[in-house]
Amino acid sequence: MYYLVTHLRVVSALLVREMSTRFGSKPGGYIWALLDPAAHIAFLSLIFIAISRSPALGTSYPLFFATGYICYQFYHAMAGYLNSAVSSNRALLNYPNVAPIDTIFARYILQFGTTCVVGFVVLAAIIVTLRTPPTIQWQFVVEAAFAASLLAFGSALANNVLFQKYPLYEKVYGIVTRPLFLVSGILYIPDHFPQPVREILLANPVAHVIILFRKGFYLEYRGTGLDMGYFYSITLAVLFCGLALFTFSRGVLRGR
Repeated sequence: MYYLVTHLRVVSALLVREMSTRFGSKPGGYIWALLDPAAHIAFLSLIFIAISRSPALGTSYPLFFATGYICYQFYHAMAGYLNSAVSSNRALLNYPNVAPIDTIFARYILQFGTTCVVGFVVLAAIIVTLRTPPTIQWQFVVEAAFAASLLAFGSALANNVLFQKYPLYEKVYGIVTRPLFLVSGILYIPDHFPQPVREILLANPVAHVIILFRKGFYLEYRGTGLDMGYFYSITLAVLFCGLALFTFSRGVLRGR
């Protein structure tokens, strides 16, 4: 019990530190957290409005892109932020009470909370402009958000070790994951593609949580390619491998 309370205190202290470092004491950091996704969504909407009359779902391009982009951020922004959690807090690991996993948990809580607030504000701002607001099925939205963040958490556990042990891997990882934005179904619906293209797109687990997230905003969307069993199989495997690698690499994580 004492061990758990100690780690909760450490995570709380790290969380406050991360908030101060990332956003600072001025409101500019928080404003940018809102403007960044809003700018991406607005830019995509303007481009596709000029190309096509209506999105793949519904009648609002901003809502269509927002439901894809916000869900994608629960994975992409989370993974990007957690991948450097240990290396960015290396000096604090000299204290015996601070464990490497504490830095991961602190950043996970901060990033998940930030994405939730940003997503709520951006989506609410879009919905209030619609003539017919959507009926939101929150069970799909919440599940998709947590599922995407868990996949990011598992991959980050492994990457915190691999980035430090193999610097070349970090560069390769950045190159390989760069096209992920284009193949995750943010700009389109995988269901609309013929075989075998659809199966290739759906091999990407992130595409499944985006489908699930959109089901929460579009009652008419069946999401025929959705397979959360496949997604959770991949996520559990990534979590298991990441946790095992993280657990048995204490020396690497502490720079020994």
